[in-house]
Amino acid sequence: MPSDPNANTRVRVAFLFLFVFMIVASVGAYFIADLPKLQERNAARESQAALHDITDLTQIDEALRQHPSNKFLQMIAMATKAADETDAAIEKLSNEVGPSAISNNNSLGAASRSDLEALRRDLKTAEANATTYMPRYIALLKIERDNLEKSVSSLRVGKDTTGRFLDKIDQRHAEITVFISEMLSARADFYRAYQNYVAVLVGEFGTYKVVNGQFVFPFQLTANRYNVVAQAMAVAAKRVAELQETRKTRPKSQQEAWQQFVNGK
Repeated sequence: MPSDPNANTRVRVAFLFLFVFMIVASVGAYFIADLPKLQERNAARESQAALHDITDLTQIDEALRQHPSNKFLQMIAMATKAADETDAAIEKLSNEVGPSAISNNNSLGAASRSDLEALRRDLKTAEANATTYMPRYIALLKIERDNLEKSVSSLRVGKDTTGRFLDKIDQRHAEITVFISEMLSARADFYRAYQNYVAVLVGEFGTYKVVNGQFVFPFQLTANRYNVVAQAMAVAAKRVAELQETRKTRPKSQQEAWQQFVNGK
């Protein structure tokens, strides 16, 4: 029997609608799946502009107030706050290594023998601290990283973004670890040299005079020995001061690191 033309037409129309529906559904699914990546790209561009407008990371909170939903700025602000807290903890720990007053030898000329002996003990303790405190610094850095890893996971950003974020944290911690290791070594050398300096004063106590702030010894051989240990202490102190100066470049390097982060590097 001849086929019904209307039935064939309805079948063709049905298949056409089914084909169009499948295309629309697949396109919709593609855009839905790609939406988080699109949002991250937009947030990255927004954060690039925001970082370009600030001169240092202390202004990151203001940038975040202007773009409160930007997850890149949220991560950077979170990392900046954590870094500040860790730096404060590191500074406190560094003060425990050896009190800052220990490096002041301006009053040694008027010090008694017992004062000098007490100073030698303090210097010996400070040297021991400088050689054994490194694990305590590393523990502070680990706490910071663990907390940041938990915090960034709550933002639900992409795996690649999370990885790059933690990479920047690890790079910062690696730089800090190298710096602290060098500083502790330099401070240990300084405390050791200072002990040798004080040892000369203890050994010659009662024989020297102080004239215009300078130690004057009765024998040239003793004066020569004093000059040697004083010079060694000055060299060690200079090394500590030079390392302290390098700390001033860290904020700039961190801002550059976060600019690289939002640029996808």
